[in-house]
Amino acid sequence: MHASSRITITLRPGKSPVNYYRPNTRHNKRLQVLLLSAIWLISGVQALFAQAGTINLADGPVQYVEPLNGTAPASSTSALAHSEAGSERSGNTIPAVGLPFGMTQFTPQTTWSENKCVAPYQYNARLFRGFRASHWLSGSCTQDYGSFSILPVVGKVSDTASLVLDHGQELSTPYKYQIRFPGKYEAKMTATLRSGLWQLTMLKSDTLRLIIRANSDLNQGHVQIGQDSQSITGFNPVHRIYQGWGDYAGFDGNFYFVASQKPTNIRQKHAAAADSGVIVLSYYLRAGQTLFFKMGTSLTSTTAAKNNLDTEIPGWDFKITEQKVKADWNLHLGRIKVFTKSIHDLKMFYTSLYHSFQQPRLFSDAAGTYPAFSGGKNQEKSPIMQIKDGLYYDDFSMWDIYRAQLPLMMLIEPKTVNNFVRSILLKSEQGGWTPIFPCWNNYTAAMIGDHSTAFVAAAYQMGIRDFDLKALYPYLRKNAFDTTSQTAYRQGKGRRALKSYLRYGYIPLEDEVKDAFHKKEQVSRTLEYSYDDYALSVLAKALGKTSDYKHLSKRALNYKNVIDPSVAMARGRYQNGKWIQSFRPYERASYITEGTPAQYSFYVPQDIKGLAQWMGGDKILENHLDELFAKKGYWHGNEPGHQIPFMYNYTKSPYKTQLEVHKILQQAYSPGPGGIDGNDDAGQMSSWYVFASMGFYPVDPVSGTYMLSSPHFDHIEIQLSNHKMLSITTHKTTVSAIYIEKILLNGRLYTKNYLTKDLFKTGGDLQIYLTAHPTAWGSKQKDRGYSMSH
Repeated sequence: MHASSRITITLRPGKSPVNYYRPNTRHNKRLQVLLLSAIWLISGVQALFAQAGTINLADGPVQYVEPLNGTAPASSTSALAHSEAGSERSGNTIPAVGLPFGMTQFTPQTTWSENKCVAPYQYNARLFRGFRASHWLSGSCTQDYGSFSILPVVGKVSDTASLVLDHGQELSTPYKYQIRFPGKYEAKMTATLRSGLWQLTMLKSDTLRLIIRANSDLNQGHVQIGQDSQSITGFNPVHRIYQGWGDYAGFDGNFYFVASQKPTNIRQKHAAAADSGVIVLSYYLRAGQTLFFKMGTSLTSTTAAKNNLDTEIPGWDFKITEQKVKADWNLHLGRIKVFTKSIHDLKMFYTSLYHSFQQPRLFSDAAGTYPAFSGGKNQEKSPIMQIKDGLYYDDFSMWDIYRAQLPLMMLIEPKTVNNFVRSILLKSEQGGWTPIFPCWNNYTAAMIGDHSTAFVAAAYQMGIRDFDLKALYPYLRKNAFDTTSQTAYRQGKGRRALKSYLRYGYIPLEDEVKDAFHKKEQVSRTLEYSYDDYALSVLAKALGKTSDYKHLSKRALNYKNVIDPSVAMARGRYQNGKWIQSFRPYERASYITEGTPAQYSFYVPQDIKGLAQWMGGDKILENHLDELFAKKGYWHGNEPGHQIPFMYNYTKSPYKTQLEVHKILQQAYSPGPGGIDGNDDAGQMSSWYVFASMGFYPVDPVSGTYMLSSPHFDHIEIQLSNHKMLSITTHKTTVSAIYIEKILLNGRLYTKNYLTKDLFKTGGDLQIYLTAHPTAWGSKQKDRGYSMSH
């Protein structure tokens, strides 16, 4: 006889709970999944029927995703006030089709260029430029690389100007993009991890031309027709940016293309004298006739691209491929189920979760091959490596995603995160240093800090440990203690301005940090290095390295060297210890990264209680937080301040966290094209929404604690590893209730204003009671979260 446990799920306030049994046997796991899915779907119908009419039960959470979200500039008051005109105001996402963390995102495009800060698809563009096999870093201000495009045109090649982008004729989902040009054609696209499949149906009898192009801005792309006159192969060399800008990255984007029938004509088009990057295939097709074509991609070779395609999309059945991709998205998105009457909120949540699944990028082929990290010496190709176990990933926008996006995946995708950590180890071994911001499979030294260390420490703390920490630790330590040769430094290895940091305990204004894309920013660097030193101290302690632990713990307090206690704010400092005289805390300063001294004054996630004492006490911390929000100095559209709204949990007024988080959720996010309040930065902005709307956030990911706030939904279910589940139910006295009155954890009163990592291992049931008026819940000292020095 097997034990069983009863679980009670409240579908929505005012309704009777649904009880079901969860037998603890492998035999019944399928039944458990079916029951959970049925309850999710039934409750979704109950909650949404009045507003949405009829919905398709088989569509699951993917039906709420709006991939066009973030493809237009943000129009919020905060974005206009704080961001610089141009790319900072756009979410810079793309309507990507494919699978989570895929090698290639297949997207419609409105430009041919791979230029920095120009997303392949922009909602406000006039013309449709076809489809792109893209390696764009989602939501970034970087560059695409190794990309290819296919533009279908009816009639002459010059008729591309007639393809006016009409959003009323397009359908965008994570598993399919569809667009119709009346009187010309209708095209559908679906995609897997590394391959794409298209179905194009003619709406008139005419010549269809497929313009296939390697999107090389340097005219270095190459495409060639196969001997079968039906397939095409090509490559597009990848170039570095930031440190090593313009150098060959040591690998190419590669593709293998094939259509379901042979073309009637083939024309090689030369965009420049040295370029053979364009081929035009012509097909005469009758109205109603359908042409299928597909493309496999690889970052090692065209042979691997073909093998990836043969492995992932061996046939031509568009519907079956689409259904498989859709089911995969529902599997991943369904690991968090939210229940609400609001279609708007369902769209925002699942769109945000979709954006959180875009990067890091799978770099290894189906056969396990990948280009060696930083292996392109003297402009040559990197050696091809063979991964022995797992998958290899790159494109870690680490300055952004260590805060929330990676911690979110630690909860719902721990096996994938383990592969991320293993990839960091492989990079360290192959390049000799742990990369700080590994993108384009190279060192970049982009942004500031050394947050690969913070990521590894956070993963380890969350129990993700199927990697060799003893092998990785020396590289992490090397970053913190050792300076590089000048040549290696210029190539992006090692911490920027480490010599100054080690000498003074901060980076003085005299050190302008010239060998970096982000120059100066001395105070921000000091604050972030302090956090990374703390993260490394946690790993040192775990490995029994007592000397390192003690030394790094002291360095983790270096934040005090750039927080001027006389004004209780971050401030530039000279070598002689004097503070910069000109001080305008609510204006941008050269010693601050992408923000103001007022914003960065709160970046001490490892020791917020210590920061409060350094400022002059809890009340001073609270007053400074009040002032920041009152003066509209908080900018949600960039990462350094994402922890700030939750810091009231370290004061006597946690209810202010609940208020400010509620405001941000309402004001900084919406499902439309301009609905992200700044660059999404590889899903960090979106992951903030996912966490905050569930009612908790990892202010300090390394600590394994999560600051509580009021959930945005009636009920939430988080599927954890080992088949555990965390259930969160809210009870409101009124519709406008946003303040926590009390919390029950597994039926017992819970007074702490944070959650611990243990809850995400065991699972449990949280009942959160909200009221319309501020309360004293969670305000006692004993109920506040972790700080390293208190």
